[in-house]
Amino acid sequence: MWLPDLDRSGPKYLSISSALARDIEEGRLAAGHRLPSQRELADALGVDLGTVTRAYREARRLGLIDADGRRGSFVRSQPGATIPADIAPFDTGMNLPPIPVNSSLARRYRASLDRVLQSPLAANRLQYQPSGGAPVDRAAGAAWLSRRGIEASEDTVLAVSGAQTGLHAIASAMLGEGDVVCTGPFVYPGWLAVARRMKLEIVALPSDGEGLDPAALERACASRPVQAVYVVPTNDNPTTATMGEARRREIAAVARRHDLRIIEDDAYGYLPSSPLPPLAALAPERTWHVASLSKIISPALRVAYLRAPSLREAWRVMADVHETTVMAPPLNVAVATAWLGDGSWAELVGEVRAECVARQAMVRDILGDGTYRADPEGYHLWVEPGPGRLSSELTVALAAAGLSVVSSDAFAVDPEERRRAMRISIGGALGRDRLERALQLVATLLDPARDRPIPLV
Repeated sequence: MWLPDLDRSGPKYLSISSALARDIEEGRLAAGHRLPSQRELADALGVDLGTVTRAYREARRLGLIDADGRRGSFVRSQPGATIPADIAPFDTGMNLPPIPVNSSLARRYRASLDRVLQSPLAANRLQYQPSGGAPVDRAAGAAWLSRRGIEASEDTVLAVSGAQTGLHAIASAMLGEGDVVCTGPFVYPGWLAVARRMKLEIVALPSDGEGLDPAALERACASRPVQAVYVVPTNDNPTTATMGEARRREIAAVARRHDLRIIEDDAYGYLPSSPLPPLAALAPERTWHVASLSKIISPALRVAYLRAPSLREAWRVMADVHETTVMAPPLNVAVATAWLGDGSWAELVGEVRAECVARQAMVRDILGDGTYRADPEGYHLWVEPGPGRLSSELTVALAAAGLSVVSSDAFAVDPEERRRAMRISIGGALGRDRLERALQLVATLLDPARDRPIPLV
């Protein structure tokens, strides 16, 4: 069995992957050599399983090894030859839209960028931009949001560098230490990070298949001062719940009765072929709305639009945007403005949507009904493994198949939350062939008839 000679300094997982690269380069490991299972190597080295899992993941990212399901991990026939290490895709735990078959994104981006740079005003795009975006970009974002019935104008919409920047700006502008914000029991980690950093009090309320329970929100407001409610109304991350229009109106009504601010993280709102009205259209006077291109086209764009309830509040968040990121990427914003104006964004979203539908069909065929929850036009699954199935073990096992799997612990507001689940992303750079193989493994590991331990390779 291969045993690495580990360096004494630095993280152990990097020491293992470095030793692997060194032994391949020096000929001690040949192409096709089968490596020890992750558990075997962890036991032999006296380290925890997670360290070896991370080391093997890094080795795959560097193009040194391949994972072949239950057969294990093998030295590649041409280590590192197919994808340069500095651009190889790797799992960040983020939920990424799939790359559509025959995607037009690269072609459109190149053509649009050429037009921007050949414009007589190109020099303006190569300078610092106003915080919140130039007027033309804010107007483009406002027009885009208005198509969904949101009251928006150049004065109330900011172009920011991604939804996370927008959420941070909203929290900084309107909330303070100790303020109470209600959410569901499982929440997007980016919002949790902002809330915990600002020392907000997050109150987890019961949720169902449509998300946050309005009656529970009503009870919470009656029992204590609540300043805001945070929701992802369409295809919630991670639970995949979508609020119907009636539920949205109920949430808006509760917010009005108790003078709550609504933070609407509408990351996936434009992905459905028949989108529902956003809360910002139902309660415009109290809703902060964030819509991003990252989750519906590509995370490489890093452009989102933040809509404030009023001009005064928009100016308040602008200061935080300047302090944190100064501005959104100017060339990307210019491309986004062009796409919002000529309709290219809708065609690109249509390509992503079609790929999501195709992948969800694969999921239904392989996993079957009742084993998971998902939006039929989305690209993540919410899986509760059931008795005897530890989501942490499943997460480790499925990572070897190339799936991005995150345990429910990362999303839980309450660290003592007992409901164990995991979010499985079926997007990103994973092709359909590899996805099909990975889903077959998911089906095997979730089989309630299994009574043998999961082999961690």
